[in-house]
Formats: sequence, structure tokens, C-alpha cells
Amino acid sequence: MMRLRTSTLPGWALVGAVAGTLVLAGAGVLVARAADPIRIGLGMALTGGLSANGKPALMAIRIWKDDVNKKGGLLGRPVELISYDDQTNPATVPGIYTKLLDVDKVDFVVSGYGTNLIAPLMPIAMERKLTIMGILGLANNEKYKYPNYFQIQPSGPDPEANWATGFFEIAARQNPKPQTIALIGADAEYPRHAIAGARELVKKFGFTAVYDKSYPPSTVDYTPIARAIKAVNPDIVFVASYPPDSVGMVRAAAEVGLQPKIFGGGMVGLQFTTVMTSLGPMLNGIVNYDFWAPEATMMFPGIKEFFAEYQKRAKEGGVDPLGYYLPPYAYSAVQILGLAIEGSKSLDQQKVADYIRSNEFSTIVGKVRFGANGEWAKSRVLQVQYQGIKGTDVEQFRVPGKKVVLYPEEFKSGNVIYPYSAAQK
Repeated sequence: MMRLRTSTLPGWALVGAVAGTLVLAGAGVLVARAADPIRIGLGMALTGGLSANGKPALMAIRIWKDDVNKKGGLLGRPVELISYDDQTNPATVPGIYTKLLDVDKVDFVVSGYGTNLIAPLMPIAMERKLTIMGILGLANNEKYKYPNYFQIQPSGPDPEANWATGFFEIAARQNPKPQTIALIGADAEYPRHAIAGARELVKKFGFTAVYDKSYPPSTVDYTPIARAIKAVNPDIVFVASYPPDSVGMVRAAAEVGLQPKIFGGGMVGLQFTTVMTSLGPMLNGIVNYDFWAPEATMMFPGIKEFFAEYQKRAKEGGVDPLGYYLPPYAYSAVQILGLAIEGSKSLDQQKVADYIRSNEFSTIVGKVRFGANGEWAKSRVLQVQYQGIKGTDVEQFRVPGKKVVLYPEEFKSGNVIYPYSAAQK
């Protein structure tokens, strides 16, 4: 018969031993939990129409993750990124973020790139009461007014109007002042918002609209549009477009000899290195929105170090070799999220959102404070003019003077060449 061994320890010692074992076991659980990564998930355009920018954006976010982990992570825990290709297709977004939240069990999510890809994320964020860092969407929260949404794009508290304010202010300062304007944009989410804001600015600055039309996103031939605009001979042409149509409009304008006094405004894509090198001198004279340029006025703390690392990885990864447009803002979006997690000492969605709403952040794109609807409290949409571009060599775009900052005044690095035709000589 098997005997049970009885302990020879005194009762108090036996209790202490059991308690000590439990404490050690508990400590082991705590240590294990402390070592668990903080997971951040997102969808990003790695294929489709926005992939030329989506890939660099994801690379920038990975650089931030590596930077943070080198410094010990967040709250003493490593950071892990989980990402999926949204294919530049809004229909994929609900499925991606549902998987991230329910299967991958991420702690926080960040949006994909662009207005159209952020829009389908908003209902999910609201339903689950998530903190959302949006990456370059225009006016996504105007309808919802969701308090825990924050947009890294520097559009300001009135994004539709702020988007093009600088363009119209520059036009209004010229002597003699331009009088007539043509508005043209794709029939899609971002261009509709941009044109709506432009219409308000047309009234504010006293211009007369002589052309105001949209075109289908499937358009491939922009020559008839350029000819129709040329026929009404406007002083100003304001274009709100996505990358393929921006390139199409610039080429069509050159082909038909469209010569307004000011041309540009809201053309997405002209900021991309591949587009700049393909269009070359055709860019000269265009005044367009931007977010960063290699001018002395834009050298914020940490930005040089970021670009040194980004451009090294970009060369190895075969993506945008300069990365001036989206990457520093994608980095800053997660930089702010990380600072808020550390500052609030919490992974609670509401506490992190409250911290973001209540504080100013020092980022590689400068000081950021959020205001109404999660937009920047103060707009900082740049207006730049392409000047002195010769040929298609990428190296010329690394130095100051090719994308001269005209607006806002505090970041101004040069003067506008007016009219548009004068900059093309």
C-alpha cells in the first residue's frame, strides 16, 4: 500500500512556503505579462493606386517601431506591428480591422493612407470606442465628430477651407489681382472635399468662377478637359486630383498650351519622387499644396536622422528614394500614439485619447496640437512652387530651391514667380 508522505515542516513554515511559491508564480506571470509586446495594427496600400505612397508609409512606421524598441519599448514592453495590404480598396478595410481586433488582438490601430481608406474605418472605431490616428485624410471626421479621432495631416480646424487657403492668398496678393478661376476635380472623396472648400474661398477672395466641373475617376485622357478650360481663359486653375489624374492634367496642360497666371492647388502626386522625375520641367511654375520640402525653414529636430534611415532602407527596398511627402507624417502619427501611451501610462483607449487631446507633441514634423474634430489646432498646409527644374535627375530634388515654400509666412523660403508662364522659361 502506498503511503502518503507528511511534511515535517512546522505549520507556519508550510504556510510560508506555499505563500512564497504563489508569490513567485505570480511574479512570473507579471514578468511574462510585462514582456508581452504592445501590438499596433493597420491596413496599408501595398498594391493598387496608392501603393507608391503606402509602401514608404509602412516603412516609416517600421522605423518608428525600431527606434522605440531600441529605447526599451513602451511602458517597458516591446512594440510589435501587424499590417495587411488594403489594396487601395475601401471594401477591404472593415475585414482587415475586424481581424486585427478580434483575431490578432492588437492594442491599438492606426488608419491606412488617404481619405477613401480612412472613411470605412470610422464606423468601426466609433462602435468599439477606439483611439484612431488618421494618416492623411481630408475632413473624415466632419460628419461624425468622433472625439477620439486624430489626424496627422496638418489641415487645421476647418480642413476643407484650410486645404487651399494659402493657394488663394498667394493668388490674391498678385498685382494686378487675378479675377477669374476654373475649378476641376475628380468625382471622388478627397477631390469633392477640396473643391467644396475652394468654392468657399472663391467667394471669400472675390474671384469669379468661369468653369466648375468634375470628371469620372476612370478618366484616362485629360486633353479635352484642358482644352475646355483653355477655352474660357481663366486667370487661375485650381485642380483637385489623385496621382494618375494629376500627371494627366499636367501633361495635358503642356500639350494644349494652357497658360493661366496661377496653376495647381490640390494635386496629389506631384509630391512623389517618381512623379517629379517623370514630369521634370513640366512642373516649373506650378503652385501646389505640400507638407514638407528640403528647405532650411523645415528642418525640425529629428527630421534629418529620420530621412537618413529612411533613404537607406528605401534604396534597399526599392521604394520612393526621397520620401518627403508621406513618410515623416506616418512616422509622426505613431510617434504621437507612443508618446501618449507613455504619457498616460496606460493602454486604455480613452485615457490615451484624452492625453492626445490635452497635450502638445514634439515630433519630427514639428510641434503638433490637436483641436476641433481631431484636426491640427492650427493649419500648416504648405504651398510650394516648383522652380528651376531641369531634366529628370532625382538628385536635384534633394537640395533647396526646387520646391520653394511660399506659404505660410513662418516657413517661407522664397518668392513666387508670377505668372505661371514666367517660371517655365
